[in-house]
Amino acid sequence: MKSLIRFFATLHAVIALLFVAASLVLIVIAARSGWSALGSGLDGSAAQGIIEAIGLIAIAVVALQIAQTIVEEEVIREAQVSAPTRVRRYLSRFLVVIVVALAVEGLVATFKALHDDLDQLPYAATLLVSVAVLLAGWGIFIRLNRAAEELEPEAMEDAKREDKKLE
Repeated sequence: MKSLIRFFATLHAVIALLFVAASLVLIVIAARSGWSALGSGLDGSAAQGIIEAIGLIAIAVVALQIAQTIVEEEVIREAQVSAPTRVRRYLSRFLVVIVVALAVEGLVATFKALHDDLDQLPYAATLLVSVAVLLAGWGIFIRLNRAAEELEPEAMEDAKREDKKLE
């Protein structure tokens, strides 16, 4: 069984490396896109290019954060996501990054729609409303999960001991 667990940890490490590689490629694309936007002059189209570069960088940050979470939770800690505390912490790490990235993407889409095509504005608004719903759902999940955590205080202590592996 230990060899199977090591195999999964190795597989998670490879997946994390792929996320890092994708993030680095996105950063390079964003830098090139931003640089070419600036090369065309400091006008509205340059601003649009920079805004699109910001969206790419936000996605790159998401990829890096997912890689970091995978490495910390699955490779270093070898945590088993079963206790309410661990589930809340694990999901919260992903959701923080996803909510922020989607909010940035929603703002980028809003600016793009306002400047290029007003018909796209409802889609940008839908994305921002979806972010709000996701954030509200996450808040409800945390509130309900805290009650379950109080039933298992030892799970919180286990999670805190696992955190020491990262120091």
